[in-house]
Formats: sequence, C-alpha cells, structure tokens
Amino acid sequence: MTTGPRSAEPTVALDGSGAPKVVAEGVPSSVRHDPDADDGRRPVAWLHIVAPPSYGPSPSVRSWCSCGRDLFAAARARALALIADHEQHRTVCSRLTQRKEAA
Repeated sequence: MTTGPRSAEPTVALDGSGAPKVVAEGVPSSVRHDPDADDGRRPVAWLHIVAPPSYGPSPSVRSWCSCGRDLFAAARARALALIADHEQHRTVCSRLTQRKEAA
C-alpha cells in the first residue's frame, strides 16, 4: 500500500495490445470545431421578429441590412408587410447580390 501521492500510469487495453486507453468510455475523442475559426461569412441582412403567443400584445419586426436599411414595424398588418418587404429587399440589395455573384 502506498502512503503518498504517485504519478498516474496508463491503463493497458482490454485486448492485451498494450495500447494505452486514451479517454474514458463514452467520451468523444474527435477533434472539436474551433470556435475562433473564420469561414469568411458575415451577417448582412437580419429580420428580427417578436411574436407574442397570444393575440393581446401586437407583434413587432425589425429589418436591418448592412447597406444602411433599418426599419421597424409594430402591429400584425405592418409586421407582415415589413416581412414581405425584407424578403424583396434581399433580392435587390447590392450587398447581397454582390455576395451571390462572388460565390
């Protein structure tokens, strides 16, 4: 019996090959995605919709684009109109059409 701290030793594989066990069972050992990696994509056009679950409060929508567009609408009819307008803007915005042509 040891009485003090000692260094850990690698476990021998169950098949007797002598290869050390890398990780505990059930723990993935694959390489993880690097969260700091840059794939070149940038947000260009956003549509933020707030739609409460009941008919009492009115929904609101904000349409934002890197070309300078920044619109807001509240109430159901105006929110639906802005959503349609945002979809149409995505087809004609110079920032978005340049990205599609470059791809």
